[in-house]
Amino acid sequence: MDNLTHALSGALLAKAVAPDRIRPGSPGYGQRMLAAVVATGVVPDLDFVATWISPLSYLFHHRGVSHSLVMLPLWAVLLGALWSWLHAHNLRLWRDYAGIFAMGIALHITGDVITSYGTQVFAPITNVRYSLSTTFIIDLWLMGLLVAGLAIALSVRHSRVPAVIACIAVVCYIGFQAMLRERALEFGAAHAREAGLQDARVRALPSPLSPYNWVVVVQQSDKLRYAYVSFWRDEAPPIPDEQAGFFERVGAPYRPPAAAQWSARALFSNDENAAERALIEEAWREPAFGFFRWFADYPMFYRLDREAGHVCAWFEDLRFVTPGREQVPFRYGMCRHAGGVWQANRLQGDGSRVHVY
Repeated sequence: MDNLTHALSGALLAKAVAPDRIRPGSPGYGQRMLAAVVATGVVPDLDFVATWISPLSYLFHHRGVSHSLVMLPLWAVLLGALWSWLHAHNLRLWRDYAGIFAMGIALHITGDVITSYGTQVFAPITNVRYSLSTTFIIDLWLMGLLVAGLAIALSVRHSRVPAVIACIAVVCYIGFQAMLRERALEFGAAHAREAGLQDARVRALPSPLSPYNWVVVVQQSDKLRYAYVSFWRDEAPPIPDEQAGFFERVGAPYRPPAAAQWSARALFSNDENAAERALIEEAWREPAFGFFRWFADYPMFYRLDREAGHVCAWFEDLRFVTPGREQVPFRYGMCRHAGGVWQANRLQGDGSRVHVY
């Protein structure tokens, strides 16, 4: 989830759980909210510094130990002591601030788990990533609800009730998204039955602009079928022209279930050329490409590049393919020159490649 939404949620929750009376010597309401904003909106995502170590460190460590329930008590105590020393200049307040940081980090973890990226909540014990996939990573409706709730809560300075009501409204909104996700899963399961797809896994990914927009995925072996579905629309929208704006381009592919269009992609290419398929499969199974096999939930072959003796097999993850948006993050592949060894690369937005080992 984006940092602004994290910060807003931290401020709102801090207001909702603040004691009616602040005991003498304890942090005031403003100090509590500031610490909560830092804890929820800033601290866990400081793991972005991993990108300075190596190009792959971000994949391995983002939403890792800094987002771990196992490590949360340690972070809370250390950050509580550091904040009380640097900001409040009073180490006696470390327990108060440790509680605030524990609450903020836990809320940040929760906000990330409801997205589809995946969070290593039990790192470093295991690097398994957990995701509820109810909420898109930037949800403007959720952000608006938090802004409105926080504004009302701050206007009623001597009562926690508005903040508590706003928190309940946020939980209800996410619950509503979970209900829509179940509807998307039912739609996908019905399609799998009608198409005779045995042992297919059905998944649903939240999409931008509206909680009614979903990507319904039917995964079978090394093949994917997916459809962009809107549970709000009754009719398919017109195809946007070249002058269409960003929101129109992004929203247009989402069609009502009755008019849904299914696309088919494969992990090893839909091309019937056996030699090319074997080459793509060889690149995919290379030990050096294990990082992407671990990272990608819905891996798909993107393209095969051949130029000046080089060959590159590129892959992408359906989670990060947004219709109407040309650039796709996290495109990785394996390249080799004239029959040499395969090397892992990242495909940049401008079409250039960067060696990642």
